[in-house]
Amino acid sequence: MTYRPDEIDRRILYYLGMNARDTSAPMIAEEVDVTPATVRNRINRLEEHGIIRGYHADIDYENSNGKVTTQFTCTAPVSKRSALANEALSTPGVIHVRELLAGQENLVITAVGEDTTDINRIAQQLSAAGVTIEREDIVLDETFQPYHEFAPEEDRAPSAVTDFQTVVGGGEVVEFTVSETADIAGLTLKAANQEGLLPDEILVVGIERDGTHITPNGDTQIKPGDLVSVFSPETLPEQLVNAFDSEPRPANEQM
Repeated sequence: MTYRPDEIDRRILYYLGMNARDTSAPMIAEEVDVTPATVRNRINRLEEHGIIRGYHADIDYENSNGKVTTQFTCTAPVSKRSALANEALSTPGVIHVRELLAGQENLVITAVGEDTTDINRIAQQLSAAGVTIEREDIVLDETFQPYHEFAPEEDRAPSAVTDFQTVVGGGEVVEFTVSETADIAGLTLKAANQEGLLPDEILVVGIERDGTHITPNGDTQIKPGDLVSVFSPETLPEQLVNAFDSEPRPANEQM
């Protein structure tokens, strides 16, 4: 039977994700407003159901006698992907393998070597096992943070991007929720384009306001709280994200 974590479980996962080593059951209990025994029982249950799969140290291998960390992006036959992932883990130096749901570049393998010669040895062993190495990259640094949706509600940072989907041909349809302080709030679509907030290649395809769908045109005004759907033929421009979710402008720039 599938176990579905509730709000208490998610909060426990959040605090463990922040720093499992230095976070005790009493500390989590105080944050979640339950007893330490409840936290321990919940953690045991999460482990039993395979939701917590382990606790790992965050190691800087470069600071450990100058080790070299390399990420191999690889392709494995789909039917053999899991078997090759397990075989890759048995290769001395490999510390992490991630399987991706894809036909190409479906294995990401991280390895640590003494030097480039050692990294070449690992690459040769992976190739001999039947993995096709598409790309090798030196890892400079890596950071982690817990999943924000598991955080207390007051700590969850809102995002202007509500949803997106990829369109055949490579474009994307993205939904933005207009914030009170967004640069685009209060502007018509024509004015937003003239100010450089809406690039020429971006098409606003729909606006939902108070449960009503609006078919936009150049004179349509964007208001705080609007759910705006836009089509981008390529990667979403950063200026567009900033236009919908920005810091307040100086008073002399306000509309």
